[in-house]
Amino acid sequence: MAEDFAEQHVARWRDHWIDVEFDDEIELATFRLSRLTKYQKDSVKNAAAAVGLQVFEYQTLHTLMIRDTPGIASPRELAEAADVSPAGMTGRLDSLEKAGLIKRTPSPTDRRSIIIEATTAGVAIWRQAMRQRGEAEKRLMGALSAKELTTLNRLLRKLAVVADEHPPPNLP
Repeated sequence: MAEDFAEQHVARWRDHWIDVEFDDEIELATFRLSRLTKYQKDSVKNAAAAVGLQVFEYQTLHTLMIRDTPGIASPRELAEAADVSPAGMTGRLDSLEKAGLIKRTPSPTDRRSIIIEATTAGVAIWRQAMRQRGEAEKRLMGALSAKELTTLNRLLRKLAVVADEHPPPNLP
């Protein structure tokens, strides 16, 4: 079997790290995870483009739709969930409202607040994009048997637990 992109990467870089420990297996896994992350980001970008959205518009709709209250949120809740400033979220919401994908309505409990709600068109376009993403994910994961996919999920869960418990330190 021919070398994959990660094996080629490791072969190129292995001997450059005389003063730093270099573990081939860790580098292979890390590089492959990075490539898979790029695949996922590209699938989002392609799905958004296929339905006529900018990536930030799709991401905002997605954030709105995957909540405990699907399709309904305050601008602040959306900004926090999307890790975007309130001003940045306002710009995103303006774009989506102009396109008819969301609507702003006064909060029934606080007249100073508004509620963001996905419109029927917004839900439909989000679902179209999700179908596109799902197809890309199925193509990728189709390389694995059901047993292999279960094993991969078990292994990734172990890594995710460590990542959640021990995030990398913030550098100044």
